[in-house]
Amino acid sequence: MLSKEFIEELNSRWFPHLTDSALDRLINLLETNSPLLIHGSFTGAVPMGCLASHAGWHHPLTEHLHDEAGICWLTWVAGLNPATSKVIREWDSLAATDWETREQLALLLRLERQARQRKIALPPPASPMIPEAPAPVTGLPV
Repeated sequence: MLSKEFIEELNSRWFPHLTDSALDRLINLLETNSPLLIHGSFTGAVPMGCLASHAGWHHPLTEHLHDEAGICWLTWVAGLNPATSKVIREWDSLAATDWETREQLALLLRLERQARQRKIALPPPASPMIPEAPAPVTGLPV
């Protein structure tokens, strides 16, 4: 089961910086139980990587990096220390063998994607009608 700290970090530091394509990629990797999503290191042979590496490979600031994409994405983009990231630590220790943890993460990622899609689909709020100020009167005798 995912810890409260994992979920808080995911919501506050990961989701605001995950691109839509990274979100889709992580969902796909989790749903298909892909061997390209690894544990215990940031990268194997590219395209094998951890959560952060796949996030980095789908972000404009770090997509050009190879082995360093995950570490740089965590540090530069999400503002996290890779050694102390709750998401990375829990992913490495639990998710490799804990299918419930993997499914919970996939569910959180899907919910984030749905929330983003709802935001995009909503029309902008109507602005209240603001009456225009009357034009100044000119040419009157003083």
